[in-house]
Amino acid sequence: MIYFLSDAHLGSLAIEKPWPHQKKLISLLEEMSKDAASIYMLGDMFDFWMEYFMHDSKKKLFHPFCKEIRKLTSKGIHVHIFTGNHDLWTFGGLAELTGAQIHYAPCTITRYGKTLYLAHGDGLLPSNWETLYPKEIRKKIKGFMRLREIFKNPFLQFCFRCLPPSWGNKFGYTWAKNSRLKELAKPCPYKGEDKEELVLFAKDQEQQGNHRDYYIFGHRHIELDLQIASGSRVVILGDCFKLWTYAKLDNKGHLTLCNYE
Repeated sequence: MIYFLSDAHLGSLAIEKPWPHQKKLISLLEEMSKDAASIYMLGDMFDFWMEYFMHDSKKKLFHPFCKEIRKLTSKGIHVHIFTGNHDLWTFGGLAELTGAQIHYAPCTITRYGKTLYLAHGDGLLPSNWETLYPKEIRKKIKGFMRLREIFKNPFLQFCFRCLPPSWGNKFGYTWAKNSRLKELAKPCPYKGEDKEELVLFAKDQEQQGNHRDYYIFGHRHIELDLQIASGSRVVILGDCFKLWTYAKLDNKGHLTLCNYE
């Protein structure tokens, strides 16, 4: 069995009981370990993750989760962690802690006779987005793209890593908390097949001849399993802090969305 999950946002200041949250996530991984060949975590497993040059004592909060991943990899289960827009600042430390393979970009894999496109989902748009969306939406997209460029700028990353961890964490976790509270106060539900960016991205990929059987994303915090005209399925995983949803692929190539209670 191959499992897919995303968006746990461990450490979020908007989550009232952080230890029960982390404990439930560990329990989910323990359940998966019973029959897992691989586990793919598609981004934002942490609400904020930065690897500073100085020792960061706050990382101790996540040692139980990281220790569980190390246990999985020690058993021969392949664990893959994709960076999201909240936890992209890993420079080798997370891989060393967990033994997991880190992915900094989307990738296409073939498993059990099926091709799967895997990505966190942030910044993925159809190629014609500049003519597809109205001016107001284009403005928001461009603002987000500029922010991503800042986040991924090597020089700015270096400067942030030089900060005392207490300073950097205060900024990072406060920013993330405000984002989470805004989302909880005004959630963005499924926009429909003709407007949802990740669905439009998948359709655009199919039109360009890049066929995949499954497109699997995180990021949006909604649960979606949609078959598009090409026969591909677009799957958005939900999250692991509110919806507690994930997906599994069996050895016959059947993908199922599940809920963990």
